Amino acid sequence: MQINQHFFQRLHLDIPLLVGLMLLCGLGLVILYSAGGKESDIVIRQATRMLLGFIILFALAQLNVNQLLYITPWLYGIGVLLLIGVILFGKKAMGAQRWLDLGFVRFQPSEIMKIVEPLMVAWYLSQHPLPPSYGRLGVAMLLILVPFFLIAKQPDLGTALLVAASGTFVVLLSGLNWKLLTGIGSVGLGGLIALWTVPPDKIQAVLSHILHGYQLKRVMIFLNPESEPLKAGYHIIQSKIAIGSGGIYGKGWLNGTQSHLEFLPERTTDFIFAVFSEEFGLLGSLVLLTLYLFVISRSLYLAVYAHSAFEQMVAGALGLTFFVYVFVNIGMVTGALPVVGVPLPLISYGGTAVVTLFAGFGILMALHAHRKYLFS
Repeated sequence: MQINQHFFQRLHLDIPLLVGLMLLCGLGLVILYSAGGKESDIVIRQATRMLLGFIILFALAQLNVNQLLYITPWLYGIGVLLLIGVILFGKKAMGAQRWLDLGFVRFQPSEIMKIVEPLMVAWYLSQHPLPPSYGRLGVAMLLILVPFFLIAKQPDLGTALLVAASGTFVVLLSGLNWKLLTGIGSVGLGGLIALWTVPPDKIQAVLSHILHGYQLKRVMIFLNPESEPLKAGYHIIQSKIAIGSGGIYGKGWLNGTQSHLEFLPERTTDFIFAVFSEEFGLLGSLVLLTLYLFVISRSLYLAVYAHSAFEQMVAGALGLTFFVYVFVNIGMVTGALPVVGVPLPLISYGGTAVVTLFAGFGILMALHAHRKYLFS
């Protein structure tokens, strides 16, 4: 066992985290086969993308911190240029312009920024004494806002918020004064409390000047999905029915009626958790959530034992961002949050998102391996 563990350490791979990721991928392929109507092609395509993700994870895990520090500004610059390229030359699909088609590959640059953003903010802040001054916080926020607005322009507000969150986590982990954090938290909490006292028609009037039409519709349907049960509220109503019908033990694999009778839309992507809950029930959902909790806690554990401020900020932000992915997807599928089009990590069908997640975990393992090298 010690030989095997030493072998994985030489490859810069963290065994517990790797096992957690593999279990999530296995569950993802199992439920994808059912959600996809028992079509093996969709499972094969997803498995191929996961294999590519593992290869990228392994390659990035071999990097050292100095290499990451060197390439980070270049990655950020390239990422911003790609986002501009999406606005100018991007491929339109379903009313949004989010993809770049290079002929041999089609990808979503905004997904890449979920990894590059925390790297760039951590790179900048780590070049100066911590905690950062107000001036440097302003520069950090500028680094966050540039990709945010470029992605929101596509429009893709859900991904824009996730990218902004990944950079914001770095700022929060940089050692901000607790009084400042308390003040920000108090203002945010007060705003949320005040929001619930405002009539929906006034909320709609204000948001109509900020959001696109479909984004405004999502917010209003979140507040009252039963107002359009056969139109905009259909997704979330059917999702709740699927989750509730699974009960404690579920209907069994391949036996979900809401998905197989095609009542549940987007069942292989955004709403795949509803399929999982219907077929495996509350107990199965708890197993899935436990796996997610293990991956998140392991990521934060690696962050705690990182060697430098840069490593701690990046590793912590990557772990917390993964938590946000899970929280937002399950929140929107259960009706606790508006539908924003965020896939369930390593479970939902997708290409760029899967590869990006593995890239993030590869960087996380590289940071931890660097610590072992220094102190072994």
